[in-house]
Amino acid sequence: MTDAPDRPAAAGRAAAPPPAQRRALVAARVAEENRGRDVVVLDMREVSSLFDYFVLASGTSRRQLHAMSEEIDRVLEQELGDRRLGIEGYQQSRWILLDYGDVVVHLFEPETRAYYAIEQLWAAAKRVEREGT
Repeated sequence: MTDAPDRPAAAGRAAAPPPAQRRALVAARVAEENRGRDVVVLDMREVSSLFDYFVLASGTSRRQLHAMSEEIDRVLEQELGDRRLGIEGYQQSRWILLDYGDVVVHLFEPETRAYYAIEQLWAAAKRVEREGT
């Protein structure tokens, strides 16, 4: 049996997102699966040279924020082989920041998210459309 020749992707099928965008989308999906609220992915490439994407989500309790952060870490490592470079705010749990280099995940208590207003601060960043949103 011979191998079939390489064929271009089928018409109408979207190309796979770049790796950083894929990481951001997976992190957003995991946050939603863990009851994260108001999950947003911002494309930062045109407004910052430090990172490519922000993922923002709110949680209702310290326990939920911890569960979201731990599950995002687990899934990104298992599904994508990606390891977190740093974490901030885990003990205080008002704003947990997970640093994956080109993707930064922000998990907030609602009051803290409103106070820092990251979406308004980075209003020039485009929102990334996700399935089901």
